[in-house]
Amino acid sequence: MRVGAAALLLFCTFGEGVAAAQPVAQHRRGAEIESTLTRIKLPPGFSIALYALVPEARTLAVGREGRAIFVGTAETHAFVITPGESKAASVERFAPSMTFTMPHGLCFSKDGALFLVERNRVTRFDDAEKNWRDAAAHATVVVKAGDLIPRSEESRGHASRVCRVGPDDKLYISLGQPNNVAPRDKLALYEKTGIGGVIRMNRDGSQREVFATGVRNSVGMAFDTDGSLWFTDNQVDSMGDDRPPGEINRADRAGLNFGFPWYGGGHVRTNEYARAEPPKDVVFPVVETAPHAADLGMMFYRGDMFPKEYRGAMFYAQHGSWDRSMPIGARVMVTRAGTTASAPFAEGWNVGSESYLGRPVDVAELADGSLLVTDDQNGAIYRITYRAP
Repeated sequence: MRVGAAALLLFCTFGEGVAAAQPVAQHRRGAEIESTLTRIKLPPGFSIALYALVPEARTLAVGREGRAIFVGTAETHAFVITPGESKAASVERFAPSMTFTMPHGLCFSKDGALFLVERNRVTRFDDAEKNWRDAAAHATVVVKAGDLIPRSEESRGHASRVCRVGPDDKLYISLGQPNNVAPRDKLALYEKTGIGGVIRMNRDGSQREVFATGVRNSVGMAFDTDGSLWFTDNQVDSMGDDRPPGEINRADRAGLNFGFPWYGGGHVRTNEYARAEPPKDVVFPVVETAPHAADLGMMFYRGDMFPKEYRGAMFYAQHGSWDRSMPIGARVMVTRAGTTASAPFAEGWNVGSESYLGRPVDVAELADGSLLVTDDQNGAIYRITYRAP
C-alpha cells in the first residue's frame, strides 16, 4: 500500500486491490450502429467502422505503449479498452471500486501516468497501461475534491473538464464557467480561480496558476509542435441561429484573454456586456466555426496512414446544435495545416431534424495512424482508416 496523506485518503474512500472485472457487452446494438455508419460520408479512400461499444463514451486517452485506451464520460464511470487488430478486444469499467463525479478529462504524461479530471477533483494513476486492473492501489490525489473549483460553483453545466500535459511537463485543465453569460459579481472570483479559462500546475498539483482567461467552455485542447496550446470554445446561446460563431483559439504564452463574457463568440458582443468596455488585449479566434455546432474534442494529425495533405491537420468533433431551429454539426471537421478554413471530414449523423443518428465528441489517433471518434449518443467508438482508391 502507498504511504502518505493522498494515498491514505484514496484508500479510506475507495479501498484498494484488484477489483472484479466489469466487462461491457459488445454485441448490443452493434448491427444497428453499423447500419448507421453506411450513411457516413468521407473523402475517397476513407472508411469508418464500429470499434467498440462504450456507454456514454466522450473523451479518449490512448496509451503510448498501445496496451490500453481510456474513455471518459460525463456520468459516474470511466472505461478502459484493450485494443484489438481492427476492433476492441475488450471493454471494462475502469477502477470500479472508485466513485467518480463526471470523470471526463483524461490525459497522459510522457512517463505513462494517466490524469483523470473530474468536475472537482484530479487524480493520477501511475503506469496506467500496466496497472489499470489495480487502479486504486496506484492512484494519487493531485487536487483533492473541492479544491479544483469553489464548491459554490459546482454544476453539471459546463463542467466536462479536459486536460493535457504540455511540453513544459505541466498539467493543463480547462474550467468551463457554469453560466450562459457569466454574471458581473462572479468575474473577480472566476479570474482568480481560472473558471472560464485554462489553468496549469505541476503534475503533483503544486504551483497552480491561471494560464488563460476569457474562455466560456472549452471541451477540447491540443498542443501543436511549436508548443502552443489550441482549444475549442463553445459560445453563447440564445443569440439567434447564426450568431455567434464557435471558436478555435491558440495560446502561445500565458496570460492571454480570449474575450468572454464581453464577446459571445468571435467579434460578436454579448447583450449583457454590450455597453461595457472590453479588455484591450483580447485575442480573437484563429478559426471561427459554425454557430452553435458545439465544437468539442480536437487533435493534430501526426500519422502516416492518411494522405500527406492531412499531416499536421487539425481534426475536431462537432457534437451538434440544440440552440438552433435547423440543426448543424454532428460531424467530424478538418482544418488543414497552414489554413483557417474548416471542412466536413465525416458527416451524415445529422439528418436535418432534432433527432441525430449520432453525436461525435472526441477524436484521437492510434499508433497505426487511424482515427478514433467517440459518440456519446450511441455509446460507441468508431475507427476511420484509409486505403488508397
